[in-house]
Amino acid sequence: MKIIMLGAPGAGKGTQAKMIAEKYKIPHISTGDIFRANIKEGTELGKEAKSYMDKGALVPDELTVKILLDRVAKDDCKNGYVLDGFPRTIPQAEVLEEALNKLGDKVDYAIDVDVPDENIVRRMGGRRACVTCGATYHIEHVPPKQEGICDKCGSELILRDDDKPETVSKRLKVYHEQTQPLIDFYTKKGILKTVDGTVDMMDVFAAITDILG
Repeated sequence: MKIIMLGAPGAGKGTQAKMIAEKYKIPHISTGDIFRANIKEGTELGKEAKSYMDKGALVPDELTVKILLDRVAKDDCKNGYVLDGFPRTIPQAEVLEEALNKLGDKVDYAIDVDVPDENIVRRMGGRRACVTCGATYHIEHVPPKQEGICDKCGSELILRDDDKPETVSKRLKVYHEQTQPLIDFYTKKGILKTVDGTVDMMDVFAAITDILG
């Protein structure tokens, strides 16, 4: 079972990807993680990726797909995997599809965790992080015992720049321009499944497991 997770930043697709991986005993593959692993291990692909990153350039799609295919060729992926964070654009989706076709392989499901923008802005704007120990809270869902103070170490809690409404709105704009077209791409392939990401996390997961069986 090969699954691609789609959804705007803050929609909760990473959390769902981890839960799917755990339930179906398949690896959760995040492109960021495999880049870091290749760079740390000093692989040829890692060195090539690092040369782009060091210049502040984006890693080309072909190289990203090569690194991804190298990862999914490992034994732990023989029963499938969950891709989180890739593809992000139509060209990436096309390169991935072509590469998998050559291997006689294909993606089974593209799952879109659908959350309206205003919910995401509110959800991320409610996050708070501890400046000292990094513990995270949410003013509505997981509030600290004392407002603005970390339960664990007593340090100040802050709203990270990444979670500020203006930053989130910019990231959502990029998402709609680049990644939203993937919804149409996978709909045409007949593999897109949409779940309501505004409900409780466990209800989202139940909807996904209903689809996957």
